[in-house]
Amino acid sequence: MKVLVAGIGNVFLSDDGFGVEVARRLLGRGRLPAGVEIVDVGIRGVHLAYRLLDGYDGLILIDTVHRDGPPGTVYRLEHSFDAPPPQTSGLALDGHAMSPDIVLGLLHDLAAANGIDPPVRRVLVVGCEPAVLHEGMGLSDPVTAAVEPAVATVDELVTLLLDSPEGARP
Repeated sequence: MKVLVAGIGNVFLSDDGFGVEVARRLLGRGRLPAGVEIVDVGIRGVHLAYRLLDGYDGLILIDTVHRDGPPGTVYRLEHSFDAPPPQTSGLALDGHAMSPDIVLGLLHDLAAANGIDPPVRRVLVVGCEPAVLHEGMGLSDPVTAAVEPAVATVDELVTLLLDSPEGARP
């Protein structure tokens, strides 16, 4: 069983650095279950798509998510491969503007171009409602307060994937 946990975001856009901060906290603990990798992807979405071609049973993306909730709200979501992937052909791939949906669409296109099935069986998202997304370093107070609950949520989802990769839903 291989699980990749990927923190996504731009640390120069305030709360957009949420996923990166959660990944750093997870990496800072130094203990990982067998088969689990944690990466600070930042704005390198294209690199993430290529890395996923190596094949993972599970992917946990950590990022800001806009769902009109109060800032700092932590969400647990699941990406559906049943929905058509976003179009990426003809799209200028700007690392500063690649959402997880675009990364997964690119992964779908890369897999199809190489004649392989999508190499990730299950994609879960730990998202946080941002308060501030303008230029600046550091997270807002509500998003800072959401980091530790997000770390705990990632731990729960890693356990879920390792125990039941296709079973229980988040």
